[in-house]
Amino acid sequence: MLDVTDRTVVITGGATGIGFGLAKAFGARGANVVIGEPRQARLDEAVAMLDDSGIRARAMPLDVTDSEQLSDFAEQAFAAFGEVAVVINNAGIGQARGSLIDTPVEELQRVMAVNFEGVWRGCQAFGRRLIEQGTPAGLYNTGSENSFFVAVSHSAAYVASKHAVWGLTDALREEMPDYISVGMIAPGFVGSELIPEPMRPMGMPVDEFAEIIAPQILAGEPYVVSHAYNQV
Repeated sequence: MLDVTDRTVVITGGATGIGFGLAKAFGARGANVVIGEPRQARLDEAVAMLDDSGIRARAMPLDVTDSEQLSDFAEQAFAAFGEVAVVINNAGIGQARGSLIDTPVEELQRVMAVNFEGVWRGCQAFGRRLIEQGTPAGLYNTGSENSFFVAVSHSAAYVASKHAVWGLTDALREEMPDYISVGMIAPGFVGSELIPEPMRPMGMPVDEFAEIIAPQILAGEPYVVSHAYNQV
């Protein structure tokens, strides 16, 4: 079981939703937390809440579609508190619902830029640093139940992006040294801000979800799951 006490957990998209739930879950286990997110106001809110809970946290503006910004974030995150125990490439967006035939390719490119290319770049930037660090750690990517099947209709761009995250995660696992666990988080229906507000109460509460998956990440599980079924 990976020990995060006084070590660092780095989370992209960490100011809201699943990312923020994990920041709280790992912070409660003794970790220092570094979060990235494009909106400064949400970063400020998140850090204030973490501080109020006694969790040491740093926040930095981050757009994962900007490779230079992501590289700078990774450098600062690894320097913030010292040794990094876990990195979670969690930043993601939804799509404008519509049939594949009617969805503009620009919408596909917008979704892929965050959900797939942002994760790919994160794996490169963080993975190199974890290898150089040379100590036991975990590198996890947030996929979806949509990585395995179509759980949400009329969302082909989103589903394809999450299938792609599954593929790159499995490929990376074969390439990384044994002291680094690589896995994919596969949320079911979680009531995060990615979900339209009227539907959020139907999903699993974010904090409940984070408490279910945090121990699986620390155990080095290759697939991190929480739901036994999809609610439609």
